[in-house]
Formats: sequence, structure tokens, C-alpha cells
Amino acid sequence: MLVANHTSMLDIMLMLYVSKNPFVFVGKQELVKIPVFGFFYKRVCILVDRDNPKSRTAVYRRVQHRLKQNLSICIFPEGGVPDETVLLDHFKDGAFRMAITHNIPVVPISFLDSKKRFSWTFLSGGPGKLRVTVNPFFETSILGTEDTSTLREEVKEVILTDLNSA
Repeated sequence: MLVANHTSMLDIMLMLYVSKNPFVFVGKQELVKIPVFGFFYKRVCILVDRDNPKSRTAVYRRVQHRLKQNLSICIFPEGGVPDETVLLDHFKDGAFRMAITHNIPVVPISFLDSKKRFSWTFLSGGPGKLRVTVNPFFETSILGTEDTSTLREEVKEVILTDLNSA
């Protein structure tokens, strides 16, 4: 399970560059409405309607299917791009619960410069390096679903530490 902070449109492309293993994104359903991007997005992602419990449950089955195909899973646990003033937003449980349920390690990835290079603010950003830290993974084989929030907070702390020291 690849998890990273999400502060820029660059993050998706940067994840494709960083990961040496094939993976599939789990992403929110509403993004399919974006012209052109949505066309491709719905073909390469496991989509979830976060307001629909059946959709959230179906994601677990689709993830299991992709894992059997030897694909990794990538989720931005913030669930969206936070306000520019927020360094790291609250993480949702989904990625961590799925990692525990499917007994797969969690790899925290920190995108250190995405917000500076290409944020969501119109005409902001500029050229420069895009640094990424791929942290050691968290093993989930000894965890139960009751450990979801602990795992979530430990992974978040790793990414937050990277961002604060960047």
C-alpha cells in the first residue's frame, strides 16, 4: 500500500515516476467529471464514492482482485488536496484498514516540493527540484483492524516529520 501526502496535481505523475512496481490508484468518483482527465482516470483507477457505503465496501473486493494480479495499491489518505496553509491534513482510515485486511505493508511516501512547484493556486509555483522521500514500510501481518488508527497516525507522523524537516 503506497500512501503519500497530496498537495498538487503533480502528485499523481510523481507517484508514477517514483514507484518501480506497477500499481493502481484508489480515487474519488467525482473526479471522473473533469473533462479529458476524467476519461483516463476512470480507466486506470479503482473508484470510490465516499458517501456510499456500498461503494466503499466494493473497493475492498476490487483491491483484492488487483493484489492477486501482483499490482500495488496507491491511496492519498488525505482524501483530497488540502488548503494551501495546511501542511498535512487529517488521514482517512481506508488505506490502513485495507492494508491490514489484505495483509500488505504500508509504504509512506513524502512529496516535499509539490506544493511549491505547482499548487492549486492560479499562477503559483515555479521551476525547481521535486524531492521525494520513500520511507521504510510498516508491516501489517501482526496487526488487526483495531490497530487501524494507530497505524494511520504512525504513518502520518513519518510523512509530517519529513515535511517539517524539508
